Amino acid sequence: MRLTPHLSAVGALLLAVLPLQASVYYVTVAGLGGEPDYEQRFTATARDLDKVFRASSDAHVYTLTGKDATKNRLTDTMMQIARQAKPEDDLVLTLIGHGSFDGVEYKFNLVGPDISSAELASLCDRVPAKRQLVVNTTSASGGSVEALERPNRGVIAATKTGTEKNATVFARYWAEALQDPTADVDKSESISAMEAFQYADRKTAVFYESQKRLATEHAVFEDTGKGEAVRPGTAQGREGALLSSLTVVRIGASQAAMNDPAKRDLLAKKEELEQKIDALKYQKAAMEPGEYKRQLTDALLQLVTVQGELEK
Repeated sequence: MRLTPHLSAVGALLLAVLPLQASVYYVTVAGLGGEPDYEQRFTATARDLDKVFRASSDAHVYTLTGKDATKNRLTDTMMQIARQAKPEDDLVLTLIGHGSFDGVEYKFNLVGPDISSAELASLCDRVPAKRQLVVNTTSASGGSVEALERPNRGVIAATKTGTEKNATVFARYWAEALQDPTADVDKSESISAMEAFQYADRKTAVFYESQKRLATEHAVFEDTGKGEAVRPGTAQGREGALLSSLTVVRIGASQAAMNDPAKRDLLAKKEELEQKIDALKYQKAAMEPGEYKRQLTDALLQLVTVQGELEK
């Protein structure tokens, strides 16, 4: 790619001010199965995710299954992350298994005492990572959204309410989405939380249709920190913006770049600029046209420069 003198100057400036590389903290918990079939299914899904997450060089991966899936172990793990994580890091917490909802409080079923959504939220609140994602794939998980939501935290639930209490299949397809390149709809060589959510939701619907069964789960998300959970296709305003900008895993050349110290910071800057561009598009209606054009042009020029450096 041939760069103009202006773009080369911008590139030099960017390289001088690139941020320290952020990390991702992945916590995956396969809760109490209750039956051998569920126990094996939950553990297998957690192990699939563990393998996917460990492929990233910038990842800190914690996976709790079997006898280790206890409230105490989860609490200790989250407190350890709270001491280590930095504001620029990301947190991805995935819950797999059974949940319950009594009309007031959601609980995630673990070995020994269960843990409530309020307690889960408190643990997440202690982690300084500004961007967080909670993926609750359990039955009755819709009952956890209200307690878990907050600004800069995306919450995905396998069920739209706490009253959808049957065992779910959403977790299976969430794990599949993070391993299937077709989930990368925008061909960015990364799979965002929104891309994985839409993939898993679509596959879940196909499952029930193929089995000729009435669907007993309808996945929802909330990522504004102050709204009602929504189904795909019903989002308005800034709903979906955080999930669309939050990378869960990288694939292909993008993953290879993250494993190359010479390109890691450039890739982080590229994703930062892409997030800025996405945010500007959401803010366009509230901005003065000239200022919107100026900021968008500046971000695009920087993105071209960084992309050129990555392709060298």
